[in-house]
Order: sequence, then structure tokens, then C-alpha cells
Amino acid sequence: MEFLFSLFIILIVAAGLLVYSQNTINSTLNIESDLNHRLILDNVANTINQVDSQGEFYSKYLKLPVTDKNYVLKLEKNKLTIEYENKKGEMIVPFIDPYSTYKMYPGHIYEIEKTHEGKILIK
Repeated sequence: MEFLFSLFIILIVAAGLLVYSQNTINSTLNIESDLNHRLILDNVANTINQVDSQGEFYSKYLKLPVTDKNYVLKLEKNKLTIEYENKKGEMIVPFIDPYSTYKMYPGHIYEIEKTHEGKILIK
């Protein structure tokens, strides 16, 4: 009887450790995903700022990476937003005056250009 009781206690402790380790791994994967999407947002914002700081008709190509989670980048007014899995990250891109609202998708190549009027155009 004592052996069965000891075995039962060991199984409960093992199951608890398994659940704890699974939660820890999931948390780590979520943090990694959030960091990767934040880096994408930072890279796009930096590219837009580089183009904006150069002279008229300066352009630069940008390829958005494909990740394990689908995302959409949106530029409107001076705010750059990334949306994925019901999460949202925003970054202010100062002094940017785009022609319109732009949506950018992973895996596509975009040309970011500063026009003669000083506005940002994304093709």
C-alpha cells in the first residue's frame, strides 16, 4: 500500500513538473516571436527614416521577412503598426508624410521613395 501511495505522489510531482516546463517553453517561444516582430517593425521604421533623411528621389528597397506567424505592417500618417495573432505593435515615424495609407505583407519587396514634394511613396 505504501508503495502505491509513493508511486502516486511521484506521478503527481512529475505531472506538475511537466506542466510547468511546458508553460515555460511556451512563454519563451512567445517572447521570441514578439521580439522578432518588434525587430521587423524597427527595421522598416529605420529604412523609412533613412529614405526620408536623404534628398528628393532617393529610394531604397526593402524585403519583408517571412516568419512563422503571418503579420501585416501598416503605415498611415506618422504611425507604423504591425499586427499579428491579435497582437499589435506601434512605432511613431516622425516627420513622415506618406501619400496614403500603405499595407505591407511578408515576403514582398517594396521600394520606399522620397518624392520631389518630400513625401514618402511605397511601391
